[in-house]
Amino acid sequence: MSVIQEMGKYGHEQVVFVRDERVGLNAIIAVHNTVLGPALGGTRFWDYATEAEALFDVLRLSRGMTLKSAAAGLKLGGGKAVIIGDPQKLKSRDFFHVYGRFIDTLGGKYYTAEDVNISAADVEMMNEVTKYVSGTPAVSGNPSPFTARGVYMGLKAGASVKFGTDSLKGITVAVQGLGNVGYALCEHLRKEGAKLKVYDVNSAAMERAVKELGAVAVNPEELLATDCDIFAPCAMGAVFNGENINRLKCRLIAGAANNVLMDASVGDALNDMDILYLPDYIVNAGGVINCGIEIEDPNWRYDIDYVNTRVDKIYDTTLKIIALAKEKRISTSKAADEYAEGIVDANKK
Repeated sequence: MSVIQEMGKYGHEQVVFVRDERVGLNAIIAVHNTVLGPALGGTRFWDYATEAEALFDVLRLSRGMTLKSAAAGLKLGGGKAVIIGDPQKLKSRDFFHVYGRFIDTLGGKYYTAEDVNISAADVEMMNEVTKYVSGTPAVSGNPSPFTARGVYMGLKAGASVKFGTDSLKGITVAVQGLGNVGYALCEHLRKEGAKLKVYDVNSAAMERAVKELGAVAVNPEELLATDCDIFAPCAMGAVFNGENINRLKCRLIAGAANNVLMDASVGDALNDMDILYLPDYIVNAGGVINCGIEIEDPNWRYDIDYVNTRVDKIYDTTLKIIALAKEKRISTSKAADEYAEGIVDANKK
């Protein structure tokens, strides 16, 4: 794989490979676009099978962050970082200090935050050596509840179009992934009276959802084909491809996971199947909004009510994307790209 060619394919500005043998750090930092402002994107800690797999992930995720920030109305660009390795074995204060110093060398071009296997406490340790982080416990804290809230608002907007009402009472939602965001989303859904089907690789998380939320546990091999009104992917990306979407029995797809479509053709295929897909970076932007506001204005005093008001606008943005897709007779995935890229292009000098 040619890194330069892949950067050109996605339109990246900078990709940095970092390594520290002493603490076992191997990471890739990808800055996709800084037209609107400094790049914001969390750090993902994952035991990737290959370096090529990690690079593929970070390039797609960082591009998605540019589109997410733009569509969410933030004056920020997009970036992402991945740490390659087992977080259970490598995490330590020394480890995050080393990583934080690498972030610091970028001089504010990239701000990082929480993501898969990175907690607010981990970000706080990075913050001990660099100011270029967001989402520390002392300021905006864990972004997961806001991500879940945004997905919930997006689901309600999508339901208003697909089902004729934005009430989710009695609607069956299959949720894939019960981490911090997935479980919080389930709580929102259950509170409104939705019926839950759930799966997570962590059996304890499923047992908790069954016990506390009255969810029905589903086997992984049955998940995609389970009968439901809404499928909510809240785990890792690349969930849907041209083959497995034929197993779907839902009418609407929206979740917290990033890059759930293998490629753009899958979005077109879902459109042809009359399955309403709500683009991930439109509905899952709540956490970025929570973290991004403090970067936009370093003097801002954290106000949770203001953050929630900004997050709730995801409802309106979702409706805009659906309307644009209908107007132009294109898939919602293409409409979202057109909408977000239009904002970025309008700000190019």
